[in-house]
Amino acid sequence: MEETIDFQTSTSSTQAFELKKRMDQIQPTKTFYRIFILVSAGMFLDAIDVYLASGVSSYLLKSGWSTLQFNSIFLSVGFFGLFLGSVFAGLIGDFFGRKKAYQLNLLVFGSFTLLGSFAPNMYFLIVCRLIASIGLGTEIVTGFSMINEFAPIKSRGRWCALTSFIANCGAPITMLLCTVLIPLFSWRIMFVISGGAALILWYFRRNLPESPRWSITHQKYQDAQDVIAKLETEMTSAGIAKAALPNEKNAEQTAKNVNAHFGRNLFVAIFAVSAAIVCQYTFTSWVPTLLVKQGINIVSSLGFTTVMMLGAPVGAFLGSQLVDRVGRKPTIVTAFVAAAGLGLLYSHQTSAAMVMFLGFLLTTCFYVLMASVVGVYVSELFTTKYRFRGSGIANGISKLITVGMPLVVSWLLSVSNPSMIFTLISGFAIIAALIVFFFGPETNNQILE
Repeated sequence: MEETIDFQTSTSSTQAFELKKRMDQIQPTKTFYRIFILVSAGMFLDAIDVYLASGVSSYLLKSGWSTLQFNSIFLSVGFFGLFLGSVFAGLIGDFFGRKKAYQLNLLVFGSFTLLGSFAPNMYFLIVCRLIASIGLGTEIVTGFSMINEFAPIKSRGRWCALTSFIANCGAPITMLLCTVLIPLFSWRIMFVISGGAALILWYFRRNLPESPRWSITHQKYQDAQDVIAKLETEMTSAGIAKAALPNEKNAEQTAKNVNAHFGRNLFVAIFAVSAAIVCQYTFTSWVPTLLVKQGINIVSSLGFTTVMMLGAPVGAFLGSQLVDRVGRKPTIVTAFVAAAGLGLLYSHQTSAAMVMFLGFLLTTCFYVLMASVVGVYVSELFTTKYRFRGSGIANGISKLITVGMPLVVSWLLSVSNPSMIFTLISGFAIIAALIVFFFGPETNNQILE
């Protein structure tokens, strides 16, 4: 009996090893490009839905439809929904499959964002925002982890960061749409566009394949075999050579080390992603309102913000080029330090030109971090077995921290001046830079099974 169990275990291990080896040799094919396009499109809509809260909340305040207190609650419940979505994504994705996680999220945030466009008051809008944001939080964890598990190992960082680049093009586009469309059609048009587009994308994304790496980890070998065979057939048809196999002994040892240092890596992930997201969301969510508080009219405020948000795709593109060439840690630490310095400089500016110029540079730094930390580094700090849970916990805690930030910002505006907000941002950035520098492992070009 024991010999039979040992034989089955040995056979299972051999099958898993062979499938992993075949997956490690996969190069991009039309199926991968389809996954990349549809996942990136979902991340793009996710970014639009996140950033529309900034433009919409400033308009609601200016028009008298909302108050500063309601705006704070509106933004806070959004972040709380992102926290719940990140945690749910980790549990669903690791235990029930990546496919189930990314099938549900678009449906949830698309439906309730669209429903929010019919809100008769702020109470109804806040409830819709909470539920829609649960879907948003799931999308952030699911999207980057899916690309991580399908992308070739040597170019994994670039593909993940390119996903972040596409997603973060949503920032300036959203602010531009808010600037142009809200004065003409009111804030409701933004919810119609975001929610409707998400539901259309859900239809096209429903047949994406399950991650073979997840299937192998959960001993669903036939499912993994079917997807890998399809990818290999596409490579053969296109005349694409297999990727060179990495050093298997080093890969196995790396995976063991990653799992052995799960606690340390989770600690690094939580602080890195929390600092990146808290700093970036605090700045982008509140800058239109801060400008309004300083006497700039709503149209000019959104126009200024649009210019500054052009730094989002620039920063994400820079991140996509640096993570594989320079390495994860040098890119992340440098961007955190630069963001801290620019944040302090920004807080003392009074001229419109310098506000926009330094705001652009600060946004660029934030989105280098979004591409390198959120898009690449956090997923790589965990093996396939724990990836969604590790990423979900880190992203979830960052959102939970961000829940309180609108309330903190609102309080700071009532007792102090906007410069205190940027001092807070700079402090977060410096702490995160030190933690990544001293405790964070370098994950560039590592196999994490």
